Amino acid sequence: MPTVEVAAEVTPELVDAMARLLPQLSRSAPPPTEVELAEMVASPATHLLVARDDAGTIVGSLTLALFRIPTGLRAWIEDVVVDGEARGQGIGEALNRAALDLAARHGARTVDLTSRPSREAANRLYQRLGFVARETNVYRRDLAGADERPPSPGAG
Repeated sequence: MPTVEVAAEVTPELVDAMARLLPQLSRSAPPPTEVELAEMVASPATHLLVARDDAGTIVGSLTLALFRIPTGLRAWIEDVVVDGEARGQGIGEALNRAALDLAARHGARTVDLTSRPSREAANRLYQRLGFVARETNVYRRDLAGADERPPSPGAG
């Protein structure tokens, strides 16, 4: 049975684990540096959860973001990844359950996340844990070209 803990300090083991795990989640995002991990661990808004197998090896991670907005405390799960060699052992479920518990202890009333439709096993897990798809649009703006003004509505 995996164990889940909130990373309290940045160790070489954590840096190495994130360098191994993150490429399994995203080919385009580089793994966080030691400095970036330290920022996450130190931030009261970011909780980096790690899962360990029976041998104590970090085999998964999840980031829970907690932040206050005028309508209340929001909780958001991001960057869930389980090592490909350890999938199917309940690690993703253990990470998510720990994140839900942590969010509730902090006073969040809901927890949000997004998942690509192609991640079928992850989507089944989220539904099994009680997450419900919402009718909403998710928008993203790439800030790499932020010096350019977006086209005005109706232009073009």
